[in-house]
Amino acid sequence: MEVARIFGVGISSVKRYMKMAQEEGSLDPKKAPGKKRKLDESGMKLLQQDLRARPTATYEQRAEFLDELLGVKVSKSTICRMIKRLGYTRKKDQWARVRETSG
Repeated sequence: MEVARIFGVGISSVKRYMKMAQEEGSLDPKKAPGKKRKLDESGMKLLQQDLRARPTATYEQRAEFLDELLGVKVSKSTICRMIKRLGYTRKKDQWARVRETSG
């Protein structure tokens, strides 16, 4: 097939993509598999505000805070991961944003 040669792929790849396009109507990428996050955008904003308001609160206290406000039960590990995802680190009993390094 000429199309395979133009794009530098095998004929079987072209056939597979043609079949996908015919069956599904699109070659758009699918949503990645995996579990949905327990904390959505609003939960992350609440967590960020809580970090500023109560810098000495424990992970358990933050989990209880989110459970009371949002009704979402999260573990200490989840809180830790979310704080890290927000870009915060604990230094000298203060939560601070991690600085971006040039690199």
